Amino acid sequence: MQYRSLGKNGPKVSAVSIGTRSMTPNRDIDSTESSRIIKVLETAIEKGINFINTADFYSMGLNEMQIGKAIKGKRDKVFLSVKTGLRRSPTGDYLGLDCTPSSIKNFCNYSLTRLGVEVIDLYQPARIDPNVPLEDTVGAIADLIKEGKVRYLGMSEVNARQLKIANEIYPVSALEIEYSLATRFIEHEILPMARSLEISVIPYSVLYYGLLTGDINGPFSKSDYRSTLPRFNSENLTANLEIIDFLKDFSAQKGYSPSQIAVAWLLNQGNDIIPIIGMGCPERVSDNLKALEIKFTNEELLFLDSTFSMGAIKGDRYPETLKSIIPS
Repeated sequence: MQYRSLGKNGPKVSAVSIGTRSMTPNRDIDSTESSRIIKVLETAIEKGINFINTADFYSMGLNEMQIGKAIKGKRDKVFLSVKTGLRRSPTGDYLGLDCTPSSIKNFCNYSLTRLGVEVIDLYQPARIDPNVPLEDTVGAIADLIKEGKVRYLGMSEVNARQLKIANEIYPVSALEIEYSLATRFIEHEILPMARSLEISVIPYSVLYYGLLTGDINGPFSKSDYRSTLPRFNSENLTANLEIIDFLKDFSAQKGYSPSQIAVAWLLNQGNDIIPIIGMGCPERVSDNLKALEIKFTNEELLFLDSTFSMGAIKGDRYPETLKSIIPS
C-alpha cells in the first residue's frame, strides 16, 4: 500500500480511502448483509487501507454502526473521516442543513457512540450552512478538537474563498470535494487554493455515478438517482458516451479497466490527492487497488487531459435544486 501525508501536519494515510455510502443504501439490513459489509472493511484494512470515509447521515447512522463493528479491536489501524450537518428524513429525503454549534457537537457525540470510538480523526461539515456563520461551525469543531473528541478539521464542497476563510479560523487538514476525469472544475481556483494552504484534497464521485466505468448505456428509470442528473439526460449522455469510448479504448490498450485508469489518473495529479473509492465486495478491494500500480507516460497523460478537458463532459453535475449548496 502507498501512503500519503494528510495536510500540513497530519498523519500518513493510505493513498486511497474506502467510501462506505453505498454499503448501506437502506436503513435496515439483515445479518448476511451486515457480515458482507464487515468483510469488505476487514479486507480493506488487511490490505493496508486505513482511511475510512463515512457520514452520520448515511442510512441514519446505520453506516457508522457497521463500521464500528468492523473496526472493533482495530482502532489503531484506521483513520476515520466523518461528515456531518446534513439532515434527512427517515425515508431519505433531503431536509436541509444544520451546522449550528450545538448540533455539530451533538452529532459528534452520537457518531462517537455509533462508531464505538473515543475520537474521530477527521470531522467536517458536509456543506456550508447558509444560515450559520462559518466561524461558528468551524469554531464548534475546533472546540471538539480541544476536547479530544476530534483530531483534525476537514471541509467539504466549499469554494476557494470559503476554504481560505475556514483555514484562517482554524487549520484545515483536508477538503472533500468532487473531482474526477469527468469533473475538473476545482482545477481553476479551489485546487490551487488548497495547495497554497497545504490542504489535502479528498475526491469523491471519482467514477461519476458509474459514467467512467464504461458500463453505462442508459436510459435510467425514474427510481434511479442518475435520471435527475443533467449529464445523464438523453442528449448529454449520447455525447458523453462518445468520450467514454475513447477511455474504453485507452484502457484496453493499457490492460486495465476504465475504472482503474480513472482512479490512477487522479492519483497522478499529486501526492496531496487521496481519492475515495467505493468497494462493494471483498473482490473489488483488490481490483480497485490495481490502480496504484498504473504508470502513465507524458503522452498518455496529455491524451487523457485533452480528451477530458474541463467542460468536455456535457451537462451540469447536479440539477438546479441542489446548485445552491455546491460550489462551482
